[in-house]
Amino acid sequence: MPKSRSVNKMDFASLAGTIFFTWIVLQLFPVVLTAIVYEKEQRLRIMMKMHGLGDGPYWMISYAYFLTISALYMLCFVGFGSMLGLSYFNENDYSIQFVFYFIYINLQIALAFLLASVFSDTRTATVAAYIFVFGSGLLGAFFFEHLIKDASRSLLVFLELYPGFSLYRGLYELGQYAIEAKSLETHGMTWENLNDSYNGMRDVLVIMGFEWLVLLLLAYYIDQVVTCGKGPLFFLQNSRNKNPSTLRMPTLQRQGSKAFGDMEKLDISNEREKVEKLLQDPNDKSHVVICDNVKKVYPGRDGNPEKFAVRGLSLALPRGECFGMLGPSGAGKTSFIEMMIGLTKPTFGTSYVNGLDIFHAFGTNCSLLWETLTGREHLLFYGRLKNLKGSVLTNAVEESLKNLNLFHGGVADKQAGQYSGGMKRRLSVAISLIGNPIAVYMDEPSTGLDPASRNTLWNVIKLAKQDRVIILTTHSMEEAEFLCDRLGIFVDGRMQCIGNPKELRGRYGGSYVFQMTTNSDHEQEVEDMVMNLSPNTKRVYLLAGTQKFELPKDEVRIAEVFQTIEHAKTRFTVYAWGLADTTLEDVFIKVASSPRKIESNVLSTD
Repeated sequence: MPKSRSVNKMDFASLAGTIFFTWIVLQLFPVVLTAIVYEKEQRLRIMMKMHGLGDGPYWMISYAYFLTISALYMLCFVGFGSMLGLSYFNENDYSIQFVFYFIYINLQIALAFLLASVFSDTRTATVAAYIFVFGSGLLGAFFFEHLIKDASRSLLVFLELYPGFSLYRGLYELGQYAIEAKSLETHGMTWENLNDSYNGMRDVLVIMGFEWLVLLLLAYYIDQVVTCGKGPLFFLQNSRNKNPSTLRMPTLQRQGSKAFGDMEKLDISNEREKVEKLLQDPNDKSHVVICDNVKKVYPGRDGNPEKFAVRGLSLALPRGECFGMLGPSGAGKTSFIEMMIGLTKPTFGTSYVNGLDIFHAFGTNCSLLWETLTGREHLLFYGRLKNLKGSVLTNAVEESLKNLNLFHGGVADKQAGQYSGGMKRRLSVAISLIGNPIAVYMDEPSTGLDPASRNTLWNVIKLAKQDRVIILTTHSMEEAEFLCDRLGIFVDGRMQCIGNPKELRGRYGGSYVFQMTTNSDHEQEVEDMVMNLSPNTKRVYLLAGTQKFELPKDEVRIAEVFQTIEHAKTRFTVYAWGLADTTLEDVFIKVASSPRKIESNVLSTD
């Protein structure tokens, strides 16, 4: 009786186990697809590419990793089935099973790489993958299995082009031969049985092997065209010389730059001329970062016109300078930073860091954070990427943690996923500075920090800029004045002015700001008094007795203002008054809100 039960169990596994074994084997597909899409969604592949990992090694490493995981999974699958005494595994030739499962897991990995180009969200990819898993099993059991017995061979071959049906047919044939071997006490499927007219395993192996190669090549082609942005005929193009020693040359034609320069302000045109002179002399290493007429245009979608994010930006930055980019939201600052670190490619122009083209000499790093790694582990990882080793690496990590207030209270050994927004920003700054990089780009580094942490961060950045170039974007005028040697105000994708804070205030802030608060009855008297100081005075604010005026500096003496106020106090009550120089915030508002020049002429030069 026990023996009879055992036989029945093994027969059931061979007969009804096809759908369950199909689901078990297909469980690998969501794992592979989700992992690939996750790297795409989190820009991990871009970061690895920026650190020097080429497309070929990436594919080889990723494919080998998934193949190893899949092979171990299938080895456990067959091994446990054999140990349980299932005739499904014990009766059939193990070499046939090995070839069948090996070809299929390769086909499954190739299919995952191909479908990864369709998805950009991990959740969507996971849902679609599990629909594929359970749908393939159900369709195989309730639709395809009935066709195996009745349909023609040509129809079956056509249906087996769908990988789920190929897997189901192969498992079905293994189950049928196992049942036959147990019932007739013969051997299960062997290599000789592949010639049987009713055995579809040979067709399945040929179809899956062919599809494996085709899907793998198609996935690589789509990846290069869609993800990497290469042309459809990239494989026919001759490879360019990418020797870094010859990259700093003005190879791109700056069409229309002279016409564009005629419309620019003097400081912008001077910066452009400086860039052109530097590019004509490859031996001049005085400037670390050079942007050569960089432009970024996003194509129009859904009937909308093209979006000009950056319009012909030229910039030259020497070592030891912190350059700040100010501008309203949507001005193009982040697009510029992304081009400078290699996340996106410019539509036109290029940039050089220490004489190397950043789009060919992969020397930029992006400080991405992983939620499961601690702050210390992040710094150790990025430090090794920057060639730090041994005690030098350990000391650099400890110093970075202490400087950014990430050392005490066990913060350094907490996972980054548990960090607050401010702590993550401090960790990102620490990552960007470790290893003494020659150029550092920061996108609003102090946003969300409390005053104490912000002050600590500023001191670290100010100390770090002494031997490197730092480019940062910010909305904080206080941060810009404290850190930056030069500032550029960026509006509508175009640099409007460049200079140090004092120069910008002198250039765009040629007025004093005078404010006085009195009774409402004396508003007109106050206005007449200020107009007597300067006829060109402009009132910009009036509310409940409080008035604010802009007084031209070249028409007003400060001593005269004090004398006038003292005389006014004898005639009416003055609750409060003040005279201030133009602030950087006033300059920013004035430049950002100033009327644009006619854009049609500018767009024609772009």
